[in-house]
Amino acid sequence: MRIVLDTNILWVSISRYSKTHWVMEELIKGTYTLCVTTDILEEYEEIISLKLGLNTAKSMMELLDNLPNVEYITKYFKWNLIEQDYDDNKFADCAIASNAHYLATNDKHFHILKSINFPKINVINVDEFKLAIDTNN
Repeated sequence: MRIVLDTNILWVSISRYSKTHWVMEELIKGTYTLCVTTDILEEYEEIISLKLGLNTAKSMMELLDNLPNVEYITKYFKWNLIEQDYDDNKFADCAIASNAHYLATNDKHFHILKSINFPKINVINVDEFKLAIDTNN
């Protein structure tokens, strides 16, 4: 299963005390392939550093760099599908370029993607992501 994770899901899943830590555990186990671009990784590092500290951010970036199920995607086109927050388009563009099964986010700005028929992006929240993981295991 190929997944694009919005930063709002990834950073909260890092702590083993988080109710969404299963996202990180399943990534480490190789249950799904995390699709990322350079600009997504930059956002991950920035937000994790702000929320959890520089050491945690560096450790997380090193982990992502070394996991065999993290796939680096090159985007050749910017679709600009999300007008409410143009910064969110990096995730949508990655989902399209990687042919991801899902883009997992808890951000309401992504809801517009559910009404766009082409290119089709399957946007799910963290609970729906858990269901998809459980269904595929």
